[in-house]
Amino acid sequence: MIEKLYVNNFALIDELEVDFGPGLNVLSGETGAGKSIIIGSLNFVLGGKADKDIIKSGCDMTEASVLIYVDNDELKRELENCDVTVDDDNYVLIKRTFNTNGKSYCKINGKTATVSMVREISAYLVDIHGQHDHQSLLNPKSHIVMLDRLCGEPLEKELEKLKELYGEYRQVSKKLKEIDMNDRDIQDKVELYKYQIDEIEDAALKIGEDEELSERRNILINSVRLQEYISECLNSLYRGDNSAVETIGNAIENLESISEIDDSQEKTLEALNDAYAIIEDVVKTVRGYEDSMDSDPEELNQVEERLQTIYDLKNKYGNTIEKILNYLDKVREKLDIIENSEALAAEYTAKKKKIEEKIKKLCAEISEIRKKTAEKAEIKIVSILRDLSMENAEFKINISEKEGFDEKGSDNVEFLISANRGEKLKPLSKIASGGEMSRVMLALKNVLADVDNIDTFVFDEIDTGISGRTAQKVAEKMIAVAKNHQILCITHLPQIAAMADNNYLIEKSSNDNTTNTNIVELSGEKVYNEIARLIGGAEITKATLEAAREMKIMAEKLKEI
Repeated sequence: MIEKLYVNNFALIDELEVDFGPGLNVLSGETGAGKSIIIGSLNFVLGGKADKDIIKSGCDMTEASVLIYVDNDELKRELENCDVTVDDDNYVLIKRTFNTNGKSYCKINGKTATVSMVREISAYLVDIHGQHDHQSLLNPKSHIVMLDRLCGEPLEKELEKLKELYGEYRQVSKKLKEIDMNDRDIQDKVELYKYQIDEIEDAALKIGEDEELSERRNILINSVRLQEYISECLNSLYRGDNSAVETIGNAIENLESISEIDDSQEKTLEALNDAYAIIEDVVKTVRGYEDSMDSDPEELNQVEERLQTIYDLKNKYGNTIEKILNYLDKVREKLDIIENSEALAAEYTAKKKKIEEKIKKLCAEISEIRKKTAEKAEIKIVSILRDLSMENAEFKINISEKEGFDEKGSDNVEFLISANRGEKLKPLSKIASGGEMSRVMLALKNVLADVDNIDTFVFDEIDTGISGRTAQKVAEKMIAVAKNHQILCITHLPQIAAMADNNYLIEKSSNDNTTNTNIVELSGEKVYNEIARLIGGAEITKATLEAAREMKIMAEKLKEI
């Protein structure tokens, strides 16, 4: 749900910040006040097209940001797949700037993003209808998703089975491709695999030995220096004049004499004896280390050669010994497949055929579920379109069989429409009228209301060419959708304005130098005044104001049903 929109230096907007609420948010205002500019700024921040004309005259850049609340777990997972993490408070903040040099800069939750990234995640968050450049409905790839949501749990279970089978099918197909006996390079591969296996096996690698060898190499290279340090250490401890052993020994003798006279120093003597024993242990350890330094002069060469062998193998097969050994396992498997290719080919071919038969049968069942659901949905959608003043409209969910199959089955799904009598059914993208497109989407959203994950719908031009009873029907369809979704709607119809959960007035003001568009949230008497203005025009009379109150009361009663 869109909670906040901020816009700066966009078209006629100096600066505005508006908070939207849940349910139906209605934006109204005088003709020419800039209602579509508000939607344009929202479209801009959500990744829509931008050119220099959107920057307010006299300014270097425009800026817009939108704060969106997301509490749908499935939607959060979709966003995570796009590398967008919803914060702990369930918010996503999108910000976009555009300057006179034609450069666009975007951020998602404070992290730099591209316009295409913003556009991708926005498709999960907001649907804008009325302008032909940001609509999920115009993308045929989304039609199968919408239909499948309508099909519900029965289809979900079948699709889960298909997903598992299709995964097996792809694995078997991959194996068959690997053992293709028509491969002209098969003998070369056999020779290469055998050479690689022999080379790695002959090396008899052990995990961790490269680290051990590197440590040993370091010791051997520095052996002369180490011997010098050892000699100095032993001289200090016990070999040299005034060594630690000799000095502490003398001190012990003196303390023994003291203790014979004054037994209070026996503990001191005991501590010094312990220190003497520790030093003797250290001397023993260092002497042992000294003896170990007497290594074979050829050992360094042997260590260097072994490390070079390991280095060469790492360059060829992986940058760690573990990866080299994993590569060995894979090559052995490939060689085994080739050497047993004829039998394996027959085995996998039979397995593939069996899986394919199961998949085709499952695809037919899935297709039948879709067709039955589509028939019911078509009837509902056409009925709603009739209510929305598209009396001659025909709507068809066209399901055709595609070549092959995938994890969604073997169906192509596309929504087709004929808006007027005598016209052939054609793709939705061929609809010329933004108002017609918005009404088709409103009809679809009524049918999809309980299963659609997109939380916010924006309708512009939806009331083009309608009034009276049809306007009332449009308003009723909107509140049906608004029970589960947020709607932002620009309108000039009092019937829709009266249904609003939140009303906003878009105003334009001018002075000698500039024109500015602003938006304010209405409450109390101002709501009735705006509905009255929509009923009677610029002049608000007692009669229109009374009609506005009555219309609002009736709307509230309808919303309670």
